[in-house]
Amino acid sequence: MERKIYLILTDTGTLFTRLIKMYTRKPYNHASLSFDPQFLQVYSFGRKRQRNPFIGGFVKESVYKGLLQNASCAIYSCHVTEDQYQKMQEFITTIELEKHRYRYNLLGVFALPFHKKINRTHAFFCSQFVSTVLSEGNVVDLQKPACFVTPHDLQNSNPFQLVFQGKMSDFINLSEHHYRVEQEDEHDWFGILWRKIWSI
Repeated sequence: MERKIYLILTDTGTLFTRLIKMYTRKPYNHASLSFDPQFLQVYSFGRKRQRNPFIGGFVKESVYKGLLQNASCAIYSCHVTEDQYQKMQEFITTIELEKHRYRYNLLGVFALPFHKKINRTHAFFCSQFVSTVLSEGNVVDLQKPACFVTPHDLQNSNPFQLVFQGKMSDFINLSEHHYRVEQEDEHDWFGILWRKIWSI
């Protein structure tokens, strides 16, 4: 059985993001992962308080409110095996159960421009976390330590295919419309038949 996972890259336009962009010069500087097409569960490492970028750690984000709701985004999908899916889920669950021990790797972010490897126990920045999860599931091999992986590296990783690029709010509206149509179709056999006849 195949599963699908989603890589979500965003630009929230915050001051912290703009500072990072001065170094990366890339459009997206935050990375998250989701295992469901409606993004009800989105995982990353980032700020725990919307107005304070310096208090961070493991977070379950929402694309329906807060910083991500109006962010610019690029969304990618990738098919994985059931075994890969379970390995990634188990790794995330382990972190979530001990999330009080984990911190945002701010020092690692500032070390990136100098290509300085800093090993910190129980600390990740967003793309470091996503890269580690994908490595745990044997989904990608970026040929570099996770502490050097940027969102742009993930964007260019081989198994992912672009699904959407634009405003997150537009993606949410499109997704909700598509979901409503699918739900209506399940109970509208005449509508399905009519559309099939019309498409002939």
